[in-house]
Amino acid sequence: MPGDPERGGSRNAGAREPFGARLGRAMRELGPLCVGIDPHPGLLDAWALPATAQGLETFALRTVEAAAGHAAAVKPQVALFEAYGSAGFAVLERTLREAAAAGVLSIADAKRGDIGSTMAAYASAWLSDDSPLAADAVTLSPYLGFESLRPALELAARTGRGTFVLALTSNPEGASVQHVGGTDSVAGEILAAVARENGTRPRDAAPAASSPDGFRAGAGRHEANRDQIVTSSESAGLGSCGAVIGATVGEALERLEIDLRGLNGPILAPGYGAQGADAAAVARVFEHVRPTVLANSSRDVLSHGPDVRSLRDAMDRSREELAARLSRA
Repeated sequence: MPGDPERGGSRNAGAREPFGARLGRAMRELGPLCVGIDPHPGLLDAWALPATAQGLETFALRTVEAAAGHAAAVKPQVALFEAYGSAGFAVLERTLREAAAAGVLSIADAKRGDIGSTMAAYASAWLSDDSPLAADAVTLSPYLGFESLRPALELAARTGRGTFVLALTSNPEGASVQHVGGTDSVAGEILAAVARENGTRPRDAAPAASSPDGFRAGAGRHEANRDQIVTSSESAGLGSCGAVIGATVGEALERLEIDLRGLNGPILAPGYGAQGADAAAVARVFEHVRPTVLANSSRDVLSHGPDVRSLRDAMDRSREELAARLSRA
């Protein structure tokens, strides 16, 4: 059953718009909510489902059913499917097919990163049109060097799919790598590379000497041009290379002097809901790029299952709360 090429995951590359354009439209129509499909054993138990491939399938497909028309995207956590071996991957394949058929964008949270032919194989698995695991977008880890992701970045561009690159995450361990360099941080360099993939930089802005792409905040550097930069996602369309930035990293963004206004790609923001950030906090962290933020909620929504209506009600509450806070800069 074909997906909706205007919003979801059609596998016909000839009819597929770039991921950024499709995501931008889904966010405008349905709100900036991504629902994580995280079948943790505790949630399976709360849904009275067995910790088996069959329980996994019921959980995942019911979440997709609830999300159709009520969330911009779903994000299956690949590791929690992989834990069931080949049967789990078969469930993931069906979940991605059903999301496409329902017109729901899918983001495979695989966090893949490698080099050479191995990275090319990962890219083919998640981004090629003939792969049973093809999603609308995939999360990537750049910590073997951003350019090691080139096979995935290029394949995504050819197939109209997207990528989300881990940049500044909220787990405490991430700081030992991402914060290195201070105001010339690893995270800042990753975000500058993402901006280059989207072909953008802050316009009419004087970049800091140590950051060629303008991801140092500087003293009021973008103030005069703020509206022009923030609204670029709506006038020119979001780029298809996004970044993963935790919804609770506001202090780190300030301390590392990272300015997100030149990214022109979507920001996938885990941490909303059960992980500690409410919509007001998300809006504060991403104050100048609110229209580009796709906030992810997993447990906060999934705890309302297994009833589809209850899941939808939870999604509606979350997306309305987020839309009220993030719809304008």
